[in-house]
Order: sequence, then structure tokens, then C-alpha cells
Amino acid sequence: MKDHDQHKDHLHEHDHEHHQHNHTGETVEAQETVTEEHHHAQHPAHHDHPSGGDHKGHAHGGHHDHHAHMVADFRKRFWISLVLTIPILLLSPMIQKFLGLGTLFQFTGSLYLTFILSSVVFFYGGYPFLKGIWDELRKGQPGMMTLIALAISVAYFYSAAVVFGLPGKMFFWELATLIDIMLLGHWIEMKSVMGASRALEELAKLMPSEAHKLQPDGSVVDVSVDTLQPGDRVLVKPGEKIPVDGIVVQGETSVNESMLTGESKPVTKKEGSKVIGGAINGEGSIIVEVQRTGKESFLSQVIELVKEAQESKSKTQDLANRAAFWLTLIAIGGGAITLFTWLFVMGKDFAFALERTVTVMVITCPHALGLAVPLVVAVSTAISARNGLLIRNRAAFEAARNIQAILFDKTGTLTQGKFGITDVVVFDDSLSEEKLVSLAAGVEAHSEHPIAKGIVQSAEDIPEVTEFKAIPGKGARGVVDGKEVYVVSPGYLREKGIPFDEARIETLSAQGKTVIFVLVDTRLAGAIALADIIRPESKIAIQRLKEMGIRTMMITGDNRQVARWVAEELGLDEYFAEVLPQEKAEMVKKVQARGLTVAMTGDGVNDAPALAQADVGIA
Repeated sequence: MKDHDQHKDHLHEHDHEHHQHNHTGETVEAQETVTEEHHHAQHPAHHDHPSGGDHKGHAHGGHHDHHAHMVADFRKRFWISLVLTIPILLLSPMIQKFLGLGTLFQFTGSLYLTFILSSVVFFYGGYPFLKGIWDELRKGQPGMMTLIALAISVAYFYSAAVVFGLPGKMFFWELATLIDIMLLGHWIEMKSVMGASRALEELAKLMPSEAHKLQPDGSVVDVSVDTLQPGDRVLVKPGEKIPVDGIVVQGETSVNESMLTGESKPVTKKEGSKVIGGAINGEGSIIVEVQRTGKESFLSQVIELVKEAQESKSKTQDLANRAAFWLTLIAIGGGAITLFTWLFVMGKDFAFALERTVTVMVITCPHALGLAVPLVVAVSTAISARNGLLIRNRAAFEAARNIQAILFDKTGTLTQGKFGITDVVVFDDSLSEEKLVSLAAGVEAHSEHPIAKGIVQSAEDIPEVTEFKAIPGKGARGVVDGKEVYVVSPGYLREKGIPFDEARIETLSAQGKTVIFVLVDTRLAGAIALADIIRPESKIAIQRLKEMGIRTMMITGDNRQVARWVAEELGLDEYFAEVLPQEKAEMVKKVQARGLTVAMTGDGVNDAPALAQADVGIA
């Protein structure tokens, strides 16, 4: 997947094949994709589309489209029901009496008009709840939907019976307001769920939609990625995303796969190397033969893993649901006791007993419960968002207080995800560390390679370079400040027989750092070691977590040397290296198997399945 062996071959070499210097000035930015993914918050009715819409056509964006559709649906039902509730309230005898309206809104047929308006509110506004009760009872999990549906159904059918002759009072205004408030509550809650991040859409966005297909006559045609077949050949220009999984058949480049595999160092690719769709091409143009497209591609499989992990999550019933379950039992029990008492103990007639039974059952469904929980969710989500936290699943958020172990992704989470200078070794006493870096930066200033960029960004002063020349596969040379400066890999020194302190350099290489050498006027002046820079705040975060008694672990696709160096620098309890993306979720499972409550935090697309598998996913 990652050309591990090839990567190891280049561990001690500065991958300076990049010095086919791309002078076009195109920059290749490492793309950091926030996988806020996590757990799909489910209200008992939320997985059912209230309008019964067909979602078969939805691809990766389907999850988000479904949610957006549901928010719009609840909003529409709420406003229509609210408008219809106004005349229902004005036509209600109890409200007329309370407002002192007398017979102002009473006219022939007003009773039937109230019935018709209430019927629309009941069947249209109450549809999500009527559908919800069916789904809850089918699963044997009566909750909020059952309680609401029971209350509105009892109120509606009893009131309808009163309209058509049964002695008693009508509950139409109670029915309408209950539906309005419950719709408002669900709308607020759905909006807060939507505010969280959208992992699957972000994953799908990584894949380009078009590719430069090579025709048999050598011409290049831009085609949709969907039309590509295994065996086709595509041209990938510098800085572009690779459109398919395939094999390089021509050209040489370095590829940034960090957002897919977690490999922080750009991976050198030449003829015969495998490349992954969605990775970013570096400084060279390559021709790739298509191997896998569509659902068979690496990225599609990661998307599928995320979906599976999300769907297999246990949907913890929240507090309101448990309360609703007991209130449903109380409503039914209370109603039955009321009916029995008035009918058999007090000896009243059936219509009298039924009216009181319905009253008890409607009152048992509190309006407040439908609004309180969604409002708490909305407010807490908003406060969290202002502090940089986007909550996708409340149950997981609440579980965060019980965390016993936290797994960190390395690239872009504990580290900055970009190369920087970690060590400078000076062999020439006449040069300072700053001057050595400055000379190297002068030569590297025109390169697009991430390692060259790391040197340039770390330099305080970047002098002009003349007579620049790339040394293919070894580095580059140029004249800086009147001195002939070479910036080369260890391979160049060995080839030219130039001696250097092998033991000292070996120590740096053993930490997974890339070492390059600087020669000034043919003399070895020094060496510069580069690595993915550790974030300064990482140390503080790890220290605080350890003080709280939480085990800190790192999981990375990077090699063992790099992982050990980062783990030792930060004082981590454990680390897992060379873990492929599809194995990360398995590693989380292994830690969970120790009986620990596990949080996972990462920022790469490759972390998405592991984030979904963890008890708490932080992205």
C-alpha cells in the first residue's frame, strides 16, 4: 500500500530526485482534511425519513443530503402546523373563554372546521411521530416517539368522536400545540446534529473528478474518472491529485500520501511504484496505468469502512428516551387505572370515565420534554462549537469523562505534518549553524520538494543563487555568496568517496530523520537533519493527560524509527508504528479489548475508521 520497502531504502537518503526542479512555481500543499466525522447521532426517528423520500441515488454525499432533507422536512411541517394551529386555538371553546372572546369566533360548522384543521395537523404534522411509534414498537424499544404518538392519537380520536356525537370535551388545541412543540424540538435537534462535521463528504472530495487520459496516438484527453477502466493510462502533472489507484509506468516524482496513509515523508515514486488515488503528486510528471477505480479503490474502501463503523455503533438511548419509556408506561397504566376507577369504583358512565382517561393520558406527555432535551443539545453544541468542539454524537461526548486511554494519530496531530529542521551539524568551524542553513536554503529556494521547502522555511536569510544545476537523484548545486554550494544526499558523498562521521549521521537516521549534506567549495561543511516537526503544544497536552491518569498512545502509518523518536520526545506510554489505514480500527479494538475506554484523535482521512471505532472520536 505504501511502498514500505522502498521507503526504508530511502531512509538514509535525502530523496533528492526532487531536484528535477519544477521552476513553474507551482506549490503542492499538503491537504489536511478534518474528519469530524464521527458517530452519527441518532434520535429514534431520525434514521427514518419523515417524508419517505427515496435515497437510493445518494452516493458519498447521501448521508449529508439525507440529514439536510430531514431538517428541511421538519422545518416545513413545523411552520405549516403552526399556521393551522392559530385558527384551531381561536375556534377552541376553552381558549375563547380564557381570552374572553365570547361567541366572536363561533359560527355554524365551526366545530367541523376545527376537526378538519386538526386532522391536517394530526396526519401531516404528526406523521414523523406516527411513523416513529411503528418503528420503535417493531424494535421493541418504546421511547419518545411512542409517548408523543400515543398522546396525540388518543387526543385526536377521542376529540373526533366528540365532534360526531360522543358526550365530552375536545382536545384539538392540546393536540395541535403538542405537535408544534415536538416538531420544533426535533427541528432544533436535527439542526444541531447537522452542525457537526461531515467525514464521508470530505473523504469523497479527496478524489479528483477528472483525469488526463492518454490516447493510443499519444494525445491527452480530459475525461471523467468514472469512465476510466483498468489498463488505461493517465498523465498526472506536478501538484495534481492522483485520480486512480495504479502503477507508475513512466516518470519519477515524490508523492504526498500523508492524508491517506499517515506517511509524513513524501514517498518517492518511479517506474513500477504503486500510487493511491487521492494522493498529491509532487514535482515530477508521471504516467500511471490504472489498476483499480470506483468502489475497488483504496479511498472507496476507507469510505466503506467508515460507513460500517458508523452503522455498527450501538445507538445509546439518551435520558429523554428512557424518561419517555417510563412515561409511556405511566400514561397507559394511569389511563387504565383512571378508566377502571371511574367506571367500576365510582360507578360513573363510560363517556365520563373516558374523558378523564384521555385527560390523564394527554397530560402525561409533557410538552417540556420535547423541547428541553433538543434545546440543551442545541445550546451545548453551540457553546462547544465556540470553543472549537463539534459534537456529532452526544452519548460519545458524555462518555468522554470516562476515558482511560487516548490514541493519537501522529502526522498532523502530534506533529505539524510538514518538514522542518531538527538538527544542524557543523563540520567547518568558520561557519555558524545559521549560515550553513542559509547557504543550503539559497540552493533549495527554487525547489518544490517538501524537504527543500522545510530548509527554506527554517532559514532566516535566503541569499540569491546563480549557476543553479540539479543533480538528478542526488541533490543540487549553485553559487551562493560567491561560494560553490552543493546540497546533496549521503549517496552522493559515498559515490564521490567523501568521508563523513557515519556514526553521528547514523544516530540521526535511526530516529527516522532525513539527513542532507552541505558542501562549500568542495569541502564538507555540515549536515542538516529534517523531520516532521513535533507541535510544541503536544508535550503540554500529553503531560496534562498523564497527570489525569490517562494512558497516552500513538498510532501511525510512519516507520518505527520515526515513531520511536516522537514517542520518546513526548513521553508517550506506548506507540504502534507502520499501521496501515485499514488496520488502525483493529488496533483501537485491541486496546478496547484490554477493558479500557478509548478515545481516538486524528486529522487524516486515514484515521476515519479508527475514529468511528473508538468509544470517543476526536478529530
